[in-house]
Amino acid sequence: MSASQTITTTSSSDPRDILATGIEATAGQVSLACSFSVEDAVIIDLLQNLNLKARIFAIDTGRLHEETYEVAENLTARYGLEIDWYFPERAAVEKLEQQKGLFSFRKSLENRQECCHIRKVEPLQRALEGLSGWITGLRREQSLTRSNLQPIENDQTNGGLLKISPLLEWKEAQVWDYANRKCLPVNQLHKQGYPSIGCAPCTRAVQPGESTRAGRWWWENPEHKECGLHRRHCA
Repeated sequence: MSASQTITTTSSSDPRDILATGIEATAGQVSLACSFSVEDAVIIDLLQNLNLKARIFAIDTGRLHEETYEVAENLTARYGLEIDWYFPERAAVEKLEQQKGLFSFRKSLENRQECCHIRKVEPLQRALEGLSGWITGLRREQSLTRSNLQPIENDQTNGGLLKISPLLEWKEAQVWDYANRKCLPVNQLHKQGYPSIGCAPCTRAVQPGESTRAGRWWWENPEHKECGLHRRHCA
């Protein structure tokens, strides 16, 4: 039976209930898509405390911050994690950079989406192969593009997998309260004004009063600020 046939909803906004309900509903292998954000650190801790079975995968785009690798090592050491790393296809990256240069993604939305597809989306598709569901650190308040998400939903973009977002209803303050109480390893860039961290050339610190994802692809309009990993299916 597919994940789309076994979906179970929950009225609870408690991340523990969402995780437990979602993982049970998949009836198969589940993995956390980890970018080593503070949200991901919280989810890893929840999974460990609840003794829920889920693997962890990460995508190394080749352009991550040094601080991202550092928090990956710290989380691995603390929890004894086994992380499944995925990388872009070498030939596709070489072709892109030889034909369009190193910063083509800043020249147009189409170019940026092409770069994201090569470095993120295609590796994600490989990472999701064989899974019944995946867990994300998405939160509703992060951006306009995430306002209509559900804590547990069928991901039609990726073949109907069950997509579980346990922190969807949490505010940023709740995430940090949990992380601080548990003394979780966090990316040091968060403390330098980076609430959302992606590839180094596409991420900057935000200014007071700016939105959480204002530092991601800051040259684009807010409605375009997704890399394709979480783009919703349109019929």
